[in-house]
Amino acid sequence: MDSEQKALNLIGLATKAGKTKSGEFSTEQSVKKGRACLVVVSKEASENTKKMFQDMCRYYQVKCICLGSKEQLGSACGKEMRASLAVEDSGFAEAIGKQMTMNGGSKV
Repeated sequence: MDSEQKALNLIGLATKAGKTKSGEFSTEQSVKKGRACLVVVSKEASENTKKMFQDMCRYYQVKCICLGSKEQLGSACGKEMRASLAVEDSGFAEAIGKQMTMNGGSKV
């Protein structure tokens, strides 16, 4: 299993633990309320969406990574396609971040 799949599995665990918010609006609210520890944006998200989250995360000092397709992100959190999600637990955020750096993961 590659590190990208492991990161998606960790997102699934975080979701089961109630530690993620998915969808653009919920992700944005999580960042602005200071709850997000990590923002994950789909590789298929539009350039505008990527730039919006990149700028927002830089401003609020939240790590932001690019991972998987919209379908993969959605299925990882048990929903339909998702372009973005926020991880609200520092332990999960750190573990997902580690998987992505091992993979040479792309930042947004």
